[in-house]
Amino acid sequence: MKQLQKGPMAGRTVLVTGASGGIGRATAVGLAGMGAHVAIVGRDPGRVEGAAREIRAAGGGEVDAFVADMSSQTEVRRLAGEVLAALPRIEVLINNAGGCWDTRHVSADGLERTFALNHLAPFLLTNLLMERMLEADKARVVTVASNAQALGRIDFGDLQGEHAYSGARAYNQSKLANVMFSHELARRLAGSRVTANVLHPGVVNTRFGAEDPGTIQRVLVPFLRPLMKSPARGAATSVLLASAPELEGVTGCYFANGKARKSSTRSYDEAAAARLWRVSADLVGLGAPAWDAKPG
Repeated sequence: MKQLQKGPMAGRTVLVTGASGGIGRATAVGLAGMGAHVAIVGRDPGRVEGAAREIRAAGGGEVDAFVADMSSQTEVRRLAGEVLAALPRIEVLINNAGGCWDTRHVSADGLERTFALNHLAPFLLTNLLMERMLEADKARVVTVASNAQALGRIDFGDLQGEHAYSGARAYNQSKLANVMFSHELARRLAGSRVTANVLHPGVVNTRFGAEDPGTIQRVLVPFLRPLMKSPARGAATSVLLASAPELEGVTGCYFANGKARKSSTRSYDEAAAARLWRVSADLVGLGAPAWDAKPG
């Protein structure tokens, strides 16, 4: 017999990507503790199962675990199929998976990996799951960005960093893309029961960027770690956006430290956001979805 969950998120299903560690794992733990049926996604099978065990041990009840390399479009499409087969409802999607690399890496699809993982993966997954989310009484898309969005610029002439690559520039661009995607998604969902918001989690003490660290991460981060937020504190705004009753109907906003803030001026450029949507759809081979009342 399944355990009957109690709490403010009881009866609601939440999918969290990048949830085998760090902010994503803490987000899943927090929402499971509020009674949500949590489904988590991670790249490493062992770490994903470990996270699922932790959530269950903390009294989180029902937990589904999925494995996918989100930088691969084939994997994202397979994940979406598995999720749709396993979850009859999705009330919350938290696009949390992300990464940062000092040197240029290429994904399985031949795309610059930072852009592929941080932006194209949530763009594709959200689109593939949206019809299921629209079937819910009400649903929320929450995308984890970073205040690095303030330094970002969408370089449509060199989105993949083929001509001039900088790890910091690629990351900043991807985080601005997260914000612009969320704002554009909110516009396209206007009048529906699905909201879309984006957030800055703060500077959090995780393994982020450890695979290919830059100079700042190698030299400064070890000294700054005592001042960084814990993963649980870093997850607080994600948990809030996923669960707070007072945010029902709030959409198209950027949050930091639990409050709505202004994002960068560039993030409000609707023409650039629409262009980014079209370019992203081309890069992932996505036609105009049936749910999208604003195709093209």
